[in-house]
Amino acid sequence: MPTIAAVLLIIGMVKLGFWQYGKAQQKMALQAAFDLRLQEAPAALPETVANIEQWRYRRVRSKGEYEPRYQIWLDNQVDNENAGYHVITPFRAEGSNTLVLVDRGWIPMGDRSRLPQIETPKGTVEVEGFAWVPSTKFYELSPPVQSGGWQLLWQNMDISRYAKSVPFAVLPFVVRLDAASAAGGFARNWPKPAERIETNIGYAWQWWGFSVALALIWLFVNLKRKSP
Repeated sequence: MPTIAAVLLIIGMVKLGFWQYGKAQQKMALQAAFDLRLQEAPAALPETVANIEQWRYRRVRSKGEYEPRYQIWLDNQVDNENAGYHVITPFRAEGSNTLVLVDRGWIPMGDRSRLPQIETPKGTVEVEGFAWVPSTKFYELSPPVQSGGWQLLWQNMDISRYAKSVPFAVLPFVVRLDAASAAGGFARNWPKPAERIETNIGYAWQWWGFSVALALIWLFVNLKRKSP
């Protein structure tokens, strides 16, 4: 029985190591795609998107107007170890019937009991940034409460839920505003896809090290037991 338990633990730790290493490889692939997209000329915003992967990290540029009525604050966002929100505002490109959400950046939380006062540019602005495809894998402690109007504070960027909550068509990605853009942005220290890759690789080697250590312990105990 101890031998079976040891074998199962070793197999489990080896698999955890490869899982962490696989996450590192995925981040490296996304970083390569991100770096390649940065070299491309900005594209105009589409009316519809057939293949979302063709737009991941793609640079976009468009003139139009913000429509802040359905603006949201994304909660639990951190910048330089400070808590705050991301301000995400709908944007309508000139001559388009489809809106896109623009992440204008991070603002500090301040008083938790009330949201900060911000300004949104009026009239025509030029938005330039890159397309961010939010993850569909997230966990919320409870469903959002819709009371007395628009739900302003969101725990996660759920594009599907947002599209069902607004009276207009919305593209399935968010434009993260360039740091140099003058289109009403805030702090924009966007994370890179390969950030913290060293952590994943470190965890992988840690799990593999644990599996080797357990195997050596098992060999030592069993050889000592068999010795006269």
